[in-house]
Amino acid sequence: MEPGATKLRPLALRKEGSERLIIEWSDGHRSVHTWKHLRENCPCASCRGERERPPDPFRILKPSELVPRPPLAPVAVTPLGHYAYKITWNDGHDSGIYTLEHLRQLCECAACRASR
Repeated sequence: MEPGATKLRPLALRKEGSERLIIEWSDGHRSVHTWKHLRENCPCASCRGERERPPDPFRILKPSELVPRPPLAPVAVTPLGHYAYKITWNDGHDSGIYTLEHLRQLCECAACRASR
């Protein structure tokens, strides 16, 4: 960080409907995140490994994978110090620690999508 620069921090987090998280940042930016996008980009080692593994075209689904599941949703969003949030999901997954920088990079607002 440059000398005199203000550290970026979230001022408010709120759910918007059942599908989105909105983060208001100290620099005035308003991040928009769908829960699906956040879960697909979980930063934990297990999820990163799963994303990097090539798909197995011969994989047979287990019976438990064929059972209909409720829509993906967060159960809790817990701050970790002043640097990250831990999201606990309704599928039991809770090992992803989303740093503030990672959350900002995952923003799905129109301006952020256009700049990628």
